[in-house]
Amino acid sequence: MKKIFAVILSLMLLTGCGSKAESPTKKVEKYLSNYQTLSEDVLNDLDDVVNRENDFTEEQKTQYKEIMKNHYKNLKYEIKDEIIDGDSATVTVEIEVTDYSKIIKEAEAYKETNLSEFNDAEGIYDVTLYNNYRLNKIKDAKETVKYTIDFTLSKDNNEWIINPLSDIDESKILGIYEY
Repeated sequence: MKKIFAVILSLMLLTGCGSKAESPTKKVEKYLSNYQTLSEDVLNDLDDVVNRENDFTEEQKTQYKEIMKNHYKNLKYEIKDEIIDGDSATVTVEIEVTDYSKIIKEAEAYKETNLSEFNDAEGIYDVTLYNNYRLNKIKDAKETVKYTIDFTLSKDNNEWIINPLSDIDESKILGIYEY
């Protein structure tokens, strides 16, 4: 009986059964799930981004925040691969998000050819009018786009940590990557 117990214990140790350390894939899944479930950290980051937007009125900030919350909830992803090399790992993920990049480009092009539509009563360009137009277009966006992101992770004290994302990868998650 002691031998069987010793064998089972050895197998548990070898396979990591009972270990609390999450795999790189689990860490990335948790990271992306935080967007989908609108975790406190994600909402705090969103607040920080929105509050730095100087060209938005308070109403526009609220509207933009709601747009992004819906965007995050609708984010879809599929883990494609995990490669572990010692204390480094790469998890390849395909994400599907609303394609805001296309909408933003179209809004900019429209502004350039219809600039007078965004002038105030005195004929001066009013960024608030343009932002209202752009936010309404973004709010109505339905097209999605798929991107591939390679999340890199490093092991620290036996725990996998996601390395900071590049600006490109962040813009992919936000749906504003210009492809």
